[in-house]
Order: sequence, then structure tokens, then C-alpha cells
Amino acid sequence: MQFINDQNYSYWERKHFFNPFDLLVIGSGIVGLSTAISFREKNPRASVLILESGFMPNGASTKNAGFACFGSAGEVLDDLSQMPETSVWKTVKMRSDGLQILRDRLKDKNIDYRPYGGFELFTDEKEFLQCREQLPFLNKEMKRVLGFKTCYSEVSTGKMRFNGTKGAILNAFEGQLDTQLMMKNLTLLARKKGIEILNGVTVSGFNDLGRSVEIISDKGIFKALKVVVATNGFAKTLLSIKDVEPARAQVLITKPITNLKIKGAFHFFKGYYYFRNIDNRILFGGGRNLDFKKETTQQQGLNSKIQDHLQKLLKEMILPDTRFEIDQRWSGIMGVGSEKQPIIKFVSANVLAAVRMGGMGIAIGSYVGEEASKKIS
Repeated sequence: MQFINDQNYSYWERKHFFNPFDLLVIGSGIVGLSTAISFREKNPRASVLILESGFMPNGASTKNAGFACFGSAGEVLDDLSQMPETSVWKTVKMRSDGLQILRDRLKDKNIDYRPYGGFELFTDEKEFLQCREQLPFLNKEMKRVLGFKTCYSEVSTGKMRFNGTKGAILNAFEGQLDTQLMMKNLTLLARKKGIEILNGVTVSGFNDLGRSVEIISDKGIFKALKVVVATNGFAKTLLSIKDVEPARAQVLITKPITNLKIKGAFHFFKGYYYFRNIDNRILFGGGRNLDFKKETTQQQGLNSKIQDHLQKLLKEMILPDTRFEIDQRWSGIMGVGSEKQPIIKFVSANVLAAVRMGGMGIAIGSYVGEEASKKIS
């Protein structure tokens, strides 16, 4: 759809379709908003527009579990066994730095940040003992990389009474936050800084013309000097990037539970399962490892096999002596690949990709936005 003959268009339409923006961001999740905000802070007079296909962001930013985490002991050790050591610690630092950028930008009260810690549960005693032996090494490296003293420690889950667990290791510097509150206040901050956000605009492609970019959408052709594609798990819809795939995550939440003893963010089985308290409810997600093929999709929806297994684990392991009812179930689309570091690179002269958060969008998203803004400023 090409717009010509501006006499038939309003001031608003002429402004958006004929005047190129300094920056146009595709996607209004945490990466898209963070990129736009960081860019605007560096260029206070720049014109910035965000395009979002949905009424709200449709990826993981509004549907995740609210974990403010950067790496459990078992996950870091597993990564070290498969990836170069420098890459592992660099990724951990990106996540930690991203969380700090987010907290500094919005302040803890505006994201309801709770520093309850991150707990890794082990159902295999041998695996737990092997991990526990490595805690001095991990703590030494965490102090070197992040400056954290005694990041990891063995703890008792005590009154939480989990069934079948052989041990637990605490990351004292992790926490949890309110995803919806975070996105609400990021959006409000963007608008306060003069960033325009248009919802209900589906982008189907772009043409990099050298000095500017044409962005093709169902509402017409927008123009911008620079474009950032921040669609994460939906990246392949617009980009020819090989190493990023959609990964759907299944989640459920209980109705309020009287005298709930669980407080904190918990992981087990290499992070494939995760749960935390939201006041007096339990939010539980994961299980993608049960059906990788079906969960490699951009389609929202529930996987009954995984949802049934989550409910079974909730009953038998997490809340073995507690009556509960499921209140809601949903899914969210992440962006993953063979590496855990995000992709922040130009795919053409004026179009930058900022994708592949690896399921750590809350932690790493603000860092990615900051780095993306530097590359295009």
C-alpha cells in the first residue's frame, strides 16, 4: 500500500507516512521500549515511533513469570560445560546489568521488585552434591564478574515442605517483579519522553533505501532513518536470521491459598521448570522439554500434555499437603537459539536486529535496548 496525493490525508496521516522518523522500533516489548527510551535519552530532540501489531505486546514481555534472575548455580555450570567460559560470564553480566538498568530506570516500587532470592531445587542427589562442590568456584567467579560476595549458598527449604527434593542452592541476588506493572510503567515513561506508540499495526516487511527505510504495514508505508526490529520470538517473520527460533512457554496460576509458606523464585531441572509466589498464589511454568517440536511455534495456545504435567508436579512436589485450584492458564512466546547471548546486529545498513533473549527478557532486555540504542545513535 503506497500513499501518494497527500491532499486526501489528515495532518496526522501526513506526519506519519511522509515525514521520516529518526528511529522506528518494531515491537513494544521490554526490548523495544528500552531501545526507544535509551535512544531518546541520548537524542532528546529525535522523533521516535514504536509499532506494535497487538493491542498489547504479544510476545513474552507481558506473559512471562516475572523472574528477575541471571543464573542459578546448576544452569551456570551446565552452560560452562557446553559453551566457552568467557561467553558464559559475559552473558551472566549482561543479565545482571540489564536488571540494574531496569531497576534504576523505573525504581523498585514501580515494578514491585521483591529481593526474595532465587532457589534452585534438586531432585537428584548426585547432581546436587556435584553442584554444591562447585560453589566456592562459582562464588569466586561471581565476585570477579559482578562484584557479588557469596552469591550462592546451600539452604534448607524448611517449612516449604517440597516433596522429593534432595537439596537447594540459593542465589541471594535474584528476585521477582510484577510483569504487568513493569510494562505499564515502561510504556508510561516512553510516552512521557515523547515517544509515539501505535498499536494494531502489522509490519510485513521493509526496504532499506540507503539513506532511509520504508516500513511496509497493513496501515501504509512508514519511513525512518533507522529501524530496530525487537520482535524476539517472532523475529523470523521479518528477518532472515538463522539462529533464533520461537519457543512457547506454558504457565498456570492458582487461586489464593491460605497460609502459603512459599516465598521466592524457584527453578528445577536445569531451569525447564520454574515457580514463585505471587502474594498468596503460586505461578508455575515450564515443561517445554516434554514437547520441544510442538512448542517451537509462534502460535499462542495451551499444550494439554504440558499443562497436565505442570498440575501433577504442583500437586505431588510443590504443594503435596495443600489443597489448591487452578485459576488461569496461558502461554508466551520466547526467542531462543544455540547460544544464550542475544543478537544485536545490523541486517542492513539502517536496520538493526535486537532479538533472541533466551527466555531471560526481563533480565537482559534493558541491556539489549541500551546496546541497540548505542549502535544506532
